[in-house]
Amino acid sequence: MIRLIGFFFAAIFYFNGIPHFIQGICGKTHMTPFARKSRPLTNVIWGLINFVIGEVIMHLSKTDTWEPSQIVAFWLGAIVISVYLSIFWSNPEARLPWHKD
Repeated sequence: MIRLIGFFFAAIFYFNGIPHFIQGICGKTHMTPFARKSRPLTNVIWGLINFVIGEVIMHLSKTDTWEPSQIVAFWLGAIVISVYLSIFWSNPEARLPWHKD
């Protein structure tokens, strides 16, 4: 069961890293936990940190072959974060609770 949770959260980190990394390499500002409008370099680094965390979680799961339940858990995490982020970013006033601006 703990491995399934690991696959779920690994996908969340992988898929959360994508918009940060893409916006950063495109030279655009994008929200991070550090600021509502973070510089492109900050976003590239934050995206890479998310990828590394996802990879560490996957490494800790230590599996040579993916079982169907692990695939489902991974893609469920991907779907959950993707749907959440699409709703979150559809609000032009989107901000994290600790952002003051």
